[in-house]
Amino acid sequence: MRSFKPAWWLPSAHLQTVWPTLMRRKPVVALRRERWELPDGDFLDLDWTPADSGPIVIVLHGLEGSASSPYARGILHTIDAWGWRGLLMHFRGCSGEPNRLPRTYHSGETGDLETLVARIASQYPGEPLAVIGYSVGGNVLLKWLGETGTQTQVTCAVAVSVPFDLHGAADRLERGVSRLYQWWLLSKLRASMRRKARLRLLPHPVDDLSRLRTFRAWDDQVTAPLHGFSGVEEYYTVASSRQYIKGIETPTLVLHARDDPFMTHDVIPGPSELSPAVRFELSERGGHVGFISGGIPWRPRYWLEERIPRFLQAYLE
Repeated sequence: MRSFKPAWWLPSAHLQTVWPTLMRRKPVVALRRERWELPDGDFLDLDWTPADSGPIVIVLHGLEGSASSPYARGILHTIDAWGWRGLLMHFRGCSGEPNRLPRTYHSGETGDLETLVARIASQYPGEPLAVIGYSVGGNVLLKWLGETGTQTQVTCAVAVSVPFDLHGAADRLERGVSRLYQWWLLSKLRASMRRKARLRLLPHPVDDLSRLRTFRAWDDQVTAPLHGFSGVEEYYTVASSRQYIKGIETPTLVLHARDDPFMTHDVIPGPSELSPAVRFELSERGGHVGFISGGIPWRPRYWLEERIPRFLQAYLE
Protein backbone atom coordinates (compact mmCIF):
# COMPACT_ATOMS: atom_id res chain seq x y z
CA MET A 1 0.00 0.00 0.00
CA ARG A 2 1.39 3.40 -0.97
CA SER A 3 2.18 5.84 1.82
CA PHE A 4 0.07 8.96 2.13
CA LYS A 5 0.80 11.83 -0.26
CA PRO A 6 -1.18 15.00 0.49
CA ALA A 7 -3.10 16.84 -2.20
CA TRP A 8 -0.99 19.69 -3.58
CA TRP A 9 -3.92 22.05 -3.01
CA LEU A 10 -4.12 21.11 0.69
CA PRO A 11 -0.46 21.37 1.69
CA SER A 12 -0.79 22.47 5.32
CA ALA A 13 -1.90 20.62 8.44
CA HIS A 14 -4.75 23.06 9.05
CA LEU A 15 -6.13 22.76 5.51
CA GLN A 16 -5.97 18.97 5.77
CA THR A 17 -7.81 19.14 9.10
CA VAL A 18 -10.64 21.53 8.24
CA TRP A 19 -11.37 20.54 4.63
CA PRO A 20 -13.58 17.50 5.42
CA THR A 21 -15.68 19.47 7.91
CA LEU A 22 -16.15 22.53 5.71
CA MET A 23 -16.14 21.12 2.20
CA ARG A 24 -16.84 17.40 2.10
CA ARG A 25 -20.16 16.20 0.78
CA LYS A 26 -21.13 13.42 3.16
CA PRO A 27 -21.46 10.00 1.54
CA VAL A 28 -24.97 8.61 1.65
CA VAL A 29 -25.44 5.43 3.65
CA ALA A 30 -28.64 4.18 5.25
CA LEU A 31 -28.26 3.77 9.00
CA ARG A 32 -30.46 1.92 11.45
CA ARG A 33 -30.58 3.16 15.05
CA GLU A 34 -30.56 0.69 17.91
CA ARG A 35 -30.62 1.59 21.61
CA TRP A 36 -29.04 -0.59 24.26
CA GLU A 37 -29.99 -0.16 27.89
CA LEU A 38 -27.03 -0.32 30.27
CA PRO A 39 -26.90 -1.86 33.77
CA ASP A 40 -26.27 1.56 35.38
CA GLY A 41 -29.56 2.96 34.01
CA ASP A 42 -28.03 4.78 31.05
CA PHE A 43 -28.09 3.82 27.37
CA LEU A 44 -25.92 3.52 24.26
CA ASP A 45 -27.21 4.49 20.80
CA LEU A 46 -25.77 2.44 17.96
CA ASP A 47 -26.07 3.15 14.23
CA TRP A 48 -25.84 0.12 11.92
CA THR A 49 -25.19 0.00 8.18
CA PRO A 50 -27.64 -2.06 6.07
CA ALA A 51 -25.82 -5.42 5.77
CA ASP A 52 -27.25 -8.17 7.98
CA SER A 53 -24.42 -10.69 7.70
CA GLY A 54 -20.65 -10.81 7.47
CA PRO A 55 -17.79 -9.33 9.50
CA ILE A 56 -18.64 -6.53 11.93
CA VAL A 57 -16.65 -3.29 12.14
CA ILE A 58 -17.25 -1.03 15.14
CA VAL A 59 -16.49 2.69 14.69
CA LEU A 60 -15.63 5.00 17.61
CA HIS A 61 -15.98 8.72 16.86
CA GLY A 62 -13.93 11.59 18.24
CA LEU A 63 -14.74 14.30 20.76
CA GLU A 64 -18.37 15.45 20.34
CA GLY A 65 -18.60 13.51 17.09
CA SER A 66 -21.40 11.26 15.88
CA ALA A 67 -22.53 9.19 12.91
CA SER A 68 -23.04 12.51 11.12
CA SER A 69 -19.37 13.51 11.35
CA PRO A 70 -17.80 13.51 7.86
CA TYR A 71 -15.06 11.00 8.74
CA ALA A 72 -17.59 8.70 10.43
CA ARG A 73 -20.02 8.84 7.54
CA GLY A 74 -17.14 8.24 5.13
CA ILE A 75 -15.83 5.11 6.84
CA LEU A 76 -19.35 3.72 7.37
CA HIS A 77 -20.00 4.14 3.65
CA THR A 78 -16.69 2.38 2.92
CA ILE A 79 -17.48 -0.48 5.30
CA ASP A 80 -20.84 -0.93 3.59
CA ALA A 81 -19.22 -0.87 0.14
CA TRP A 82 -16.88 -3.68 1.18
CA GLY A 83 -19.83 -5.82 2.19
CA TRP A 84 -19.15 -5.69 5.92
CA ARG A 85 -21.49 -4.65 8.75
CA GLY A 86 -20.67 -1.25 10.15
CA LEU A 87 -21.67 -0.18 13.64
CA LEU A 88 -20.99 3.25 15.10
CA MET A 89 -21.14 3.46 18.89
CA HIS A 90 -22.16 6.92 20.05
CA PHE A 91 -20.42 7.84 23.26
CA ARG A 92 -22.90 8.79 25.96
CA GLY A 93 -24.70 12.03 25.09
CA CYS A 94 -23.43 12.20 21.49
CA SER A 95 -26.35 10.62 19.61
CA GLY A 96 -28.54 13.72 19.61
CA GLU A 97 -30.19 12.96 22.95
CA PRO A 98 -28.57 13.70 26.33
CA ASN A 99 -27.74 10.62 28.35
CA ARG A 100 -29.54 10.03 31.64
CA LEU A 101 -26.71 10.09 34.17
CA PRO A 102 -24.58 13.10 35.22
CA ARG A 103 -21.48 11.32 33.85
CA THR A 104 -20.85 11.30 30.11
CA TYR A 105 -17.70 9.94 28.43
CA HIS A 106 -14.02 10.79 28.41
CA SER A 107 -10.75 9.93 26.68
CA GLY A 108 -9.99 6.98 28.94
CA GLU A 109 -13.48 5.53 29.49
CA THR A 110 -13.25 1.96 28.19
CA GLY A 111 -16.16 0.37 30.06
CA ASP A 112 -18.78 1.04 27.38
CA LEU A 113 -16.50 -0.33 24.66
CA GLU A 114 -15.92 -3.44 26.76
CA THR A 115 -19.67 -3.88 27.19
CA LEU A 116 -20.31 -3.39 23.47
CA VAL A 117 -17.61 -5.82 22.33
CA ALA A 118 -18.72 -8.53 24.76
CA ARG A 119 -22.36 -8.24 23.72
CA ILE A 120 -21.61 -8.16 19.98
CA ALA A 121 -19.35 -11.19 20.31
CA SER A 122 -22.09 -13.03 22.22
CA GLN A 123 -24.85 -12.12 19.74
CA TYR A 124 -22.79 -12.92 16.64
CA PRO A 125 -20.51 -15.81 17.62
CA GLY A 126 -17.92 -16.75 15.04
CA GLU A 127 -18.13 -13.48 13.08
CA PRO A 128 -14.84 -11.57 12.70
CA LEU A 129 -14.94 -8.30 14.64
CA ALA A 130 -12.83 -5.17 14.13
CA VAL A 131 -12.78 -1.74 15.78
CA ILE A 132 -11.76 1.62 14.27
CA GLY A 133 -11.23 4.61 16.56
CA TYR A 134 -10.70 8.24 15.58
CA SER A 135 -8.95 10.81 17.79
CA VAL A 136 -10.44 10.45 21.31
CA GLY A 137 -12.14 7.25 20.11
CA GLY A 138 -8.72 5.99 19.05
CA ASN A 139 -7.32 6.78 22.49
CA VAL A 140 -10.15 4.81 24.10
CA LEU A 141 -9.50 1.92 21.72
CA LEU A 142 -5.73 1.71 22.29
CA LYS A 143 -6.16 1.99 26.06
CA TRP A 144 -8.75 -0.80 26.06
CA LEU A 145 -6.61 -3.07 23.86
CA GLY A 146 -3.65 -2.52 26.17
CA GLU A 147 -5.71 -3.12 29.30
CA THR A 148 -7.24 -6.34 28.00
CA GLY A 149 -4.05 -7.69 26.45
CA THR A 150 -4.88 -11.19 25.27
CA GLN A 151 -8.56 -10.49 24.54
CA THR A 152 -9.76 -12.72 21.72
CA GLN A 153 -13.07 -11.10 20.77
CA VAL A 154 -11.65 -8.39 18.48
CA THR A 155 -9.77 -9.71 15.45
CA CYS A 156 -8.01 -6.48 14.50
CA ALA A 157 -8.12 -2.73 15.11
CA VAL A 158 -7.23 0.66 13.61
CA ALA A 159 -6.59 3.91 15.47
CA VAL A 160 -6.32 7.29 13.70
CA SER A 161 -4.91 10.63 14.91
CA VAL A 162 -4.75 9.57 18.55
CA PRO A 163 -3.87 12.06 21.34
CA PHE A 164 -1.47 9.56 22.91
CA ASP A 165 -0.50 11.94 25.74
CA LEU A 166 -3.36 14.13 26.93
CA HIS A 167 -1.01 16.47 28.81
CA GLY A 168 0.85 17.29 25.58
CA ALA A 169 -2.32 17.54 23.52
CA ALA A 170 -3.88 20.01 25.97
CA ASP A 171 -0.71 22.13 25.91
CA ARG A 172 -0.63 22.19 22.09
CA LEU A 173 -4.27 23.28 21.84
CA GLU A 174 -3.48 26.34 23.94
CA ARG A 175 -1.00 27.68 21.37
CA GLY A 176 -1.22 29.42 18.02
CA VAL A 177 -3.87 28.60 15.44
CA SER A 178 -4.68 25.38 17.31
CA ARG A 179 -6.57 27.50 19.84
CA LEU A 180 -9.34 27.74 17.24
CA TYR A 181 -9.88 23.99 17.45
CA GLN A 182 -9.98 24.25 21.24
CA TRP A 183 -12.53 27.09 21.04
CA TRP A 184 -14.73 25.15 18.60
CA LEU A 185 -14.72 21.89 20.56
CA LEU A 186 -15.27 23.61 23.90
CA SER A 187 -18.25 25.46 22.43
CA LYS A 188 -19.73 22.10 21.47
CA LEU A 189 -19.05 20.67 24.94
CA ARG A 190 -20.72 23.67 26.58
CA ALA A 191 -23.76 23.37 24.32
CA SER A 192 -24.09 19.65 25.12
CA MET A 193 -23.86 20.29 28.84
CA ARG A 194 -26.44 23.08 28.70
CA ARG A 195 -28.89 20.91 26.73
CA LYS A 196 -28.48 18.23 29.33
CA ALA A 197 -28.99 20.70 32.20
CA ARG A 198 -32.42 21.59 30.83
CA LEU A 199 -33.52 18.00 31.41
CA ARG A 200 -31.85 17.01 34.65
CA LEU A 201 -29.92 18.37 37.61
CA LEU A 202 -26.16 18.39 37.13
CA PRO A 203 -23.44 18.67 39.78
CA HIS A 204 -21.69 21.56 37.95
CA PRO A 205 -23.50 24.90 37.52
CA VAL A 206 -23.81 25.53 33.78
CA ASP A 207 -23.67 29.29 34.28
CA ASP A 208 -19.95 28.92 35.06
CA LEU A 209 -19.05 27.00 31.89
CA SER A 210 -18.18 30.05 29.81
CA ARG A 211 -15.22 30.83 32.06
CA LEU A 212 -13.61 27.47 31.24
CA ARG A 213 -11.68 28.49 28.15
CA THR A 214 -9.09 25.71 27.87
CA PHE A 215 -9.36 21.94 27.79
CA ARG A 216 -7.21 21.79 30.89
CA ALA A 217 -9.66 23.99 32.80
CA TRP A 218 -12.69 22.10 31.46
CA ASP A 219 -11.25 18.72 32.28
CA ASP A 220 -10.21 19.87 35.76
CA GLN A 221 -13.58 21.39 36.66
CA VAL A 222 -16.00 19.19 34.69
CA THR A 223 -14.57 15.95 33.26
CA ALA A 224 -12.46 14.92 36.24
CA PRO A 225 -15.06 15.35 39.04
CA LEU A 226 -17.86 13.85 36.91
CA HIS A 227 -15.84 10.66 36.42
CA GLY A 228 -14.17 10.17 39.78
CA PHE A 229 -10.75 11.74 39.24
CA SER A 230 -9.14 14.04 41.79
CA GLY A 231 -8.33 16.56 39.07
CA VAL A 232 -7.00 17.07 35.59
CA GLU A 233 -3.51 15.75 36.35
CA GLU A 234 -4.80 12.38 37.52
CA TYR A 235 -7.28 12.20 34.64
CA TYR A 236 -4.69 12.92 31.94
CA THR A 237 -2.15 10.59 33.50
CA VAL A 238 -4.54 7.65 33.82
CA ALA A 239 -6.41 8.16 30.54
CA SER A 240 -3.51 8.73 28.12
CA SER A 241 -3.17 5.70 25.84
CA ARG A 242 0.60 5.94 25.28
CA GLN A 243 1.42 3.87 28.35
CA TYR A 244 -0.91 1.04 27.30
CA ILE A 245 0.29 0.47 23.72
CA LYS A 246 3.07 -1.88 24.81
CA GLY A 247 0.46 -4.31 26.15
CA ILE A 248 -1.55 -4.63 22.92
CA GLU A 249 -1.63 -8.16 21.50
CA THR A 250 -4.34 -7.64 18.87
CA PRO A 251 -3.12 -6.81 15.33
CA THR A 252 -3.48 -3.03 15.28
CA LEU A 253 -2.74 -0.33 12.71
CA VAL A 254 -2.04 3.17 14.01
CA LEU A 255 -2.18 6.03 11.48
CA HIS A 256 -0.77 9.38 12.50
CA ALA A 257 0.56 12.59 10.93
CA ARG A 258 3.62 14.29 12.36
CA ASP A 259 2.05 17.69 11.60
CA ASP A 260 -1.18 16.94 13.53
CA PRO A 261 -2.17 20.38 14.93
CA PHE A 262 -3.84 18.80 17.96
CA MET A 263 -0.54 17.70 19.50
CA THR A 264 3.22 18.14 19.46
CA HIS A 265 5.83 15.74 18.07
CA ASP A 266 6.89 14.60 21.52
CA VAL A 267 3.55 12.90 22.24
CA ILE A 268 4.22 10.38 19.46
CA PRO A 269 5.37 7.05 20.91
CA GLY A 270 8.77 5.73 19.89
CA PRO A 271 9.53 2.24 18.53
CA SER A 272 10.44 0.90 21.98
CA GLU A 273 6.96 1.81 23.25
CA LEU A 274 5.14 -0.24 20.61
CA SER A 275 3.95 -3.79 20.97
CA PRO A 276 5.02 -6.21 18.21
CA ALA A 277 1.31 -6.44 17.34
CA VAL A 278 1.15 -2.72 16.49
CA ARG A 279 1.96 -1.38 13.02
CA PHE A 280 2.63 2.34 13.37
CA GLU A 281 2.48 4.33 10.12
CA LEU A 282 3.65 7.91 10.61
CA SER A 283 3.16 10.37 7.75
CA GLU A 284 4.96 13.67 7.64
CA ARG A 285 1.72 15.41 6.71
CA GLY A 286 -2.01 14.74 6.96
CA GLY A 287 -3.29 16.97 9.76
CA HIS A 288 -5.84 15.67 12.27
CA VAL A 289 -8.15 13.02 10.77
CA GLY A 290 -7.43 14.58 7.38
CA PHE A 291 -5.19 12.56 5.02
CA ILE A 292 -6.70 13.97 1.83
CA SER A 293 -4.98 13.30 -1.48
CA GLY A 294 -5.92 13.71 -5.13
CA GLY A 295 -4.87 15.84 -8.06
CA ILE A 296 -7.88 18.16 -8.36
CA PRO A 297 -10.00 19.91 -5.68
CA TRP A 298 -13.34 18.76 -7.07
CA ARG A 299 -12.28 15.13 -6.91
CA PRO A 300 -10.48 14.63 -3.57
CA ARG A 301 -9.43 11.20 -2.36
CA TYR A 302 -9.91 10.35 1.29
CA TRP A 303 -6.87 8.15 1.82
CA LEU A 304 -7.98 6.80 5.20
CA GLU A 305 -10.92 5.14 3.48
CA GLU A 306 -8.47 3.35 1.18
CA ARG A 307 -5.82 2.37 3.72
CA ILE A 308 -8.08 1.21 6.56
CA PRO A 309 -10.11 -1.43 4.66
CA ARG A 310 -6.96 -2.82 3.04
CA PHE A 311 -5.57 -3.49 6.49
CA LEU A 312 -8.83 -4.94 7.78
CA GLN A 313 -9.25 -7.19 4.75
CA ALA A 314 -6.29 -9.35 5.75
CA TYR A 315 -8.02 -10.28 9.00
CA LEU A 316 -11.73 -10.15 8.18
CA GLU A 317 -11.81 -12.16 4.95
